[in-house]
Amino acid sequence: MKLHEKRSHSHAHGTGDEEKIMTRKQKADQLKSNEGNESPKKPKVEADNDQHNGKTTTEVAKEFEEFCKSVREHLSVAQMREILEANGQDSSGSDASVVIKCLDMLFYGPLEKCQICNGDLEFDGNRYSCKGTYSEWSSCVYKTRSPARKQEPFKLPDSVLNSPVAELVKKYEDPKLRPHRYVGVTDKPFLGMMISLMGRLSRTHQYWKTKIEKHGGTVSNSVIGVTCLVASPAERERGGSSKLVEAMERGVRVVSEAWLLDSIEKQEAQPLEAYDIVTDLAVDGKGIPWDKQVPEEHAIESLSAELKLYGKRGVYKDTRLQEQGGQIFEEDGILYNCVFSLCDQGGAINEYCIMQLVKVPDSNLHLYYKKGRVGDDPNVQERLEEWKDVDGAVEEFVRLFEEVTGNEFEPWEREKKFQKKPLKFYPIDMDDGVDVRCGGLGLRQLGVAAAHCKLEPMVANFMKVLCSQEIYKYALMEMDLDAPDLPMGMLSNVHLERCEEVLQEFIEKVKSMKESGPKAEAVWSDFSQRWFTLMHSSRPFIFRDYQELADHAAASFECVRDIVVASHMIGHMGDDTLDDPLSDRYKKIGCSISPLDKDSEDYKMILNYVEKTYEPVKLADIEYGISVENIFNVETKEGPSFDEVKKLPNKRLLWCGTRSSNLLRHLHKGFLPASCSLSVPGYMFGKGIVCSDAAAEAARYGFTAVDRPEGFLVLAVFSQGEEIMELKNPPEDTKPLEEKKVCVKGLGRKKPDESEYIDWKDDIKVPCGRLIPSEHQDSPLEYNEYTVYDPKQVSMRFLVGVKFEEKDTVMDAQD
Repeated sequence: MKLHEKRSHSHAHGTGDEEKIMTRKQKADQLKSNEGNESPKKPKVEADNDQHNGKTTTEVAKEFEEFCKSVREHLSVAQMREILEANGQDSSGSDASVVIKCLDMLFYGPLEKCQICNGDLEFDGNRYSCKGTYSEWSSCVYKTRSPARKQEPFKLPDSVLNSPVAELVKKYEDPKLRPHRYVGVTDKPFLGMMISLMGRLSRTHQYWKTKIEKHGGTVSNSVIGVTCLVASPAERERGGSSKLVEAMERGVRVVSEAWLLDSIEKQEAQPLEAYDIVTDLAVDGKGIPWDKQVPEEHAIESLSAELKLYGKRGVYKDTRLQEQGGQIFEEDGILYNCVFSLCDQGGAINEYCIMQLVKVPDSNLHLYYKKGRVGDDPNVQERLEEWKDVDGAVEEFVRLFEEVTGNEFEPWEREKKFQKKPLKFYPIDMDDGVDVRCGGLGLRQLGVAAAHCKLEPMVANFMKVLCSQEIYKYALMEMDLDAPDLPMGMLSNVHLERCEEVLQEFIEKVKSMKESGPKAEAVWSDFSQRWFTLMHSSRPFIFRDYQELADHAAASFECVRDIVVASHMIGHMGDDTLDDPLSDRYKKIGCSISPLDKDSEDYKMILNYVEKTYEPVKLADIEYGISVENIFNVETKEGPSFDEVKKLPNKRLLWCGTRSSNLLRHLHKGFLPASCSLSVPGYMFGKGIVCSDAAAEAARYGFTAVDRPEGFLVLAVFSQGEEIMELKNPPEDTKPLEEKKVCVKGLGRKKPDESEYIDWKDDIKVPCGRLIPSEHQDSPLEYNEYTVYDPKQVSMRFLVGVKFEEKDTVMDAQD
């Protein structure tokens, strides 16, 4: 499945003509690479010339290896915990982590606290990571290869001073004599690690023992104090041996052989969680949480998945209680149905939680609870209990709410009072309605609905698209907001306002931020974890720049906001396909839509406008052209009418980019300004309505996926007003523009040839000239952008239905 990251609502240009739109897989790979700050495969580094107290890096590594072996033989895990506590170091965690922390401290010296949050640092095999908390929303994600250490002698408990290794340990007591730890790329990725092997592997245990020792590690027959246990997935399928059970009880990570292979190949210990044996049990992606699958497999599962929870009154599908007539329990105006989200990337947590009380006719009350990752999570916690005592069930529901969130239930439900607590879930506030992914028409229902529709056939087909589940599923899937367990298309206004508030607060904070380096990265990380808790994503990441913020926060928010409107408009259509639901929804939209005659001058003018100002969309190495399928006249009731706008000065017919999933909201409510101001195309000039004189610009947002190549471009009559300000760079502050409500023309690197402009009706100019280079080749904009801040200056006029096809097969009107 080939898909590309959708940029949205006039909000995404590259900075050069050769930029290509990336597939989801390429984007995911890039994000994964960015998160590591460097390519996973690195050349071998020879560091033997680095001197540490007269010793080479190799000599220090060998000395550390021998030191670890001796200390492990003579000190227990309990003694190591005691050493850490005596020196103000973190002594919590599994036996394996305690051993690693203690050996590191005794040989290299006690670690200073994290410079970002004052938390504790811990060596994870690649670098030192902070285990502290940055805010109530996020764990600290600070990482370094060169941590600061205390320049003072460490303290040793009596039990250690009396041990056989006391003299060896005291050799490193003086800070001046301690070696410096070289944490870089070497041929010893397992340095300081003790690894246990189990069961039948693809190579013999002796082979792996030799390999592990060659690359700096040691092998233990026990799981006590080891870094990880390497086993075959078959061991788990057989129920597991006592060794596997003991490892799990001690918190030792159980990984596949691939961890050994990849760590040796990449000359760096790979993250253990990525090789967890539970993940590797799955066949062809089944049984794997979506964030562990490759994007293509995730996309296939997402599009075929059935929504399990449609809104505040929806009974979660996996309970099977809806089949018995079950309904959400309601008492004193409160619906006992809550969903929660938690994204904490420092703790590698990205989970949702569902709690419901369900009343089944002629039966007792049922309490349902589920917590886990999106997809088939083998570690999911799930329970369904029947309660005869209503008060007892309500008390248990309230107790679970407080346990999961750290907040009281009634203040949240009645007044939306809530204070986020560290490592606790945050409520995703659902509205009372039906998510369009459930309420819209499925593929089998579309034909029946269209056949019984009394609308003009082309309009009926258009309504069929707007009322289908498909376009909304695609939109949410492309943004990784597609969890079937959460009704992202039926969020409350309270929740959407909270998301918008968090986004705008962060943008203002970043614009005035004086911090740089790790402290600035921590601010971005905190927002990212906050954002993906509010907007639960199957693939969260850490935002790093304004373009990512525009593509994956602002545009995603606007799309979800518009899908929520579509959900309320469409309702639940599945039960009334024979009663002409398409005509009913057409009336609800409240606009007039009619097909444009293909022989008309307007149709020919628009075809010419498309042909002259379109440039192929690039997806990987393939270029996609465009063909016009049909064109509709549009007259909306919301916003200014065509007759009102044509009386205004300096009018142009301009392109507006939109997803199909946003279109119903535009038709029903009119255009909304951009949600924020960012120094990237589409948001560059603040909270305005953005159009372009290039069909190529609009097409970037209408083209969503090769699998669904149909889309729509919008043509609107756009009044520039009396005052027009021409800019090619974003102003430091866009508020004066928004307040003054002038028109801003953003000057792009390409422009339509003015000699080919035409005058359309009522002095409306159509900039339908062929695209040529402009005088502004240093502009961040590829095409001209026009921004106004008053919705009364823009009136939607035409909808152009298009189809994207591989180049050389397009550009002819379809008869």
